[in-house]
Amino acid sequence: MDFYRTVLRPSLFALPAERAHDLTMWGLSLASHSPSLCAWLAGQHAVADPRLVQTVWGRTFRAPVGLAAGLDKEGVGIEPLAACGFSHVEIGTVTGQAQPGNPRPRLFRLKTDEAIINRMGFNNHGAAAMAARLASRYDVVGGRRRPSVPLGINLGKSKVVDNEAALGDYEISIAALARYADYLVINVSSPNTPGLRDLQAEAALRPLLAGVRRAVDAAAPTCPLLVKIAPDLSEAGIDGAVDVALETGCDGIIATNTTIGRSGLRESAARVASFGAGGLSGRPERALATQVLARVARRIAAGPKKIPVIGVGGVDSADAAWEKICHGATLVQVYSALIYHGPDLIARIHRGLGDHLKRTGLAHLGAAIGRDL
Repeated sequence: MDFYRTVLRPSLFALPAERAHDLTMWGLSLASHSPSLCAWLAGQHAVADPRLVQTVWGRTFRAPVGLAAGLDKEGVGIEPLAACGFSHVEIGTVTGQAQPGNPRPRLFRLKTDEAIINRMGFNNHGAAAMAARLASRYDVVGGRRRPSVPLGINLGKSKVVDNEAALGDYEISIAALARYADYLVINVSSPNTPGLRDLQAEAALRPLLAGVRRAVDAAAPTCPLLVKIAPDLSEAGIDGAVDVALETGCDGIIATNTTIGRSGLRESAARVASFGAGGLSGRPERALATQVLARVARRIAAGPKKIPVIGVGGVDSADAAWEKICHGATLVQVYSALIYHGPDLIARIHRGLGDHLKRTGLAHLGAAIGRDL
């Protein structure tokens, strides 16, 4: 019996979406204090397949599927999430200053489409609070007490900070958190903070990433730096963002964030419109996100430095993950599909990727990266 689909999901879906999210994070927070429960979860969801293991940025990823930012905004459920089979966990988005986010309601389910619309607005307790929480459980990178999987930390800009002062705001978060991160992500692509996406323009992105790179090198010289881009950029905008990332010494790109588009939905236009503004994620974003991913990967391949790409958007099956990998993703991430399919999805994807390798005659996942470009 699929306990999530038959018991948990109906119960959670009977609640407003954000209430269900808060309840889930409360449960994960409790579970994080129970090593025995985490060990049991790991036993239920583990897929040990050496063909899926990769070393990226000097870190070992036991499989490709990780958790995207947005679920665990405060870093309270890292160990139980890792125990559910994720190969890496990305927490945040966290900002330099604590902020409440946008007014509620701000999270909506599109059940027919297996999609989510959110305009959360980086609600979080701030970088200092997250740093204190991490320090209570873990050592900095290189220490003995570390998360059981690589930990990514996603950094955003505080809403009250103007774009002209964005670098200083990111520097606050970097100083507080970089030492705890196996990789850092600069988020300039959420549609839910006014003006944030303007930072993706080359003229703004170049000095921002150059400054961020200097700050990371000062705080944690070995910490990989990634930038997360939107799926709604023009082709020229995608190329420009990749070029700037390479020029400023970024170590990877995440493609993509949520989309402001609403095309291809089966939900009624009136119902979708009633939800208002926000980023769309889930199954309907798959094709667009993969298209952007492929362009990013091709641009990197033609450039002077080869850096990995993390593919995000519509990953809800082994086929979807395989598609991302074959279009250039070294790693992939899941969020919305977890809401609809539960934690068993991660093991199913990893087993399915093993089946794809067998069918194609490839000995290792690395051989599939970019094979369809």
